[in-house]
Amino acid sequence: MDSPHGAAVRAEGFGLKGPRGWAFRGIGVDAEPGSLIAVEGPSGSGRTCLLLALTGRMKATEGRADVGRHRLPGAMAAVRRIAALGPVPGVNDLDQALTVAEQLREGALLQRRYGVPLRGLLRPPSERRAAARARTDAALAAAGLDPAALPKGPRTSVRDLDRLEAVRLSVALALLGSPRLLALDDLDLKLSDGERAEAWDLLRSIAARGTTVLAVCSEAPQDALVLRTGVREPAGPAADGPARTAAPAAAAPPKARTADAAKVTWGVPAASGPAPGEDSGAGPAADTATGTEDARDDAHEDAPGDGQGDPHDDTKDHTKGADDAIAEAGRA
Repeated sequence: MDSPHGAAVRAEGFGLKGPRGWAFRGIGVDAEPGSLIAVEGPSGSGRTCLLLALTGRMKATEGRADVGRHRLPGAMAAVRRIAALGPVPGVNDLDQALTVAEQLREGALLQRRYGVPLRGLLRPPSERRAAARARTDAALAAAGLDPAALPKGPRTSVRDLDRLEAVRLSVALALLGSPRLLALDDLDLKLSDGERAEAWDLLRSIAARGTTVLAVCSEAPQDALVLRTGVREPAGPAADGPARTAAPAAAAPPKARTADAAKVTWGVPAASGPAPGEDSGAGPAADTATGTEDARDDAHEDAPGDGQGDPHDDTKDHTKGADDAIAEAGRA
């Protein structure tokens, strides 16, 4: 697999609001290609909504963000073509009824049918199959998963995988399309300390290969570029640490801190209204998952002449994004 060139991620005043309140607000980041970005915050602080908005799956209602050369919220379809989802509960869950080999075969078939240029379909079937095998082997190697080492080899049921093995399989499926941005939700959920360290080592290796990585977690490693959601500031300034604010939108924007040559500002919930919504458990129902029907939508968007994506498709994203934000805020 060729090392993909990662996408820069930049945002300013980025926020998403539903009728019941803000899912997240005041997000700012300036990350170079190949960065490891951690979205840190408590459950219910809008972490998943932020991940889905930055990958073009939910439509922001405030501010702007650039992923690669594509501007959000306008070019959501274009961002989806370069951003792949790893494990995101409730959005692209693994099929528990399949074996590991069947899950990989399904992912390869979908990628071969819908994720390649139309001219690629004109290649002889034998060449397409060989390319799919090579792509799958490279993705498994990058994800650190050896199906032969599983208890029943490739015939091991997905439901029998432990949490870290399931994360690796989801990452391998996402890497089949050589994305420029890889996003994962609840990375450290149900992982021991040792497994958590292994998971972050995996993401560091992917970022080192050139792919920008965005991971939601409860506690970020020190070397990651950190975005924090659900930050509330007391009446006086903090004695230590970067300046933050919970002022209304009309007030001065939050100050920034720098880390590893990338500017990060703090995500601030609304000054009034309900607390940010829940982002764990079943998760929001985003508009794109690994199913065949979603892949068919992406194939339509990849047709020649599809510059910034189908406007009708973005309208659908906006509707679903608002519904998800409502659900997020309502669970708080």
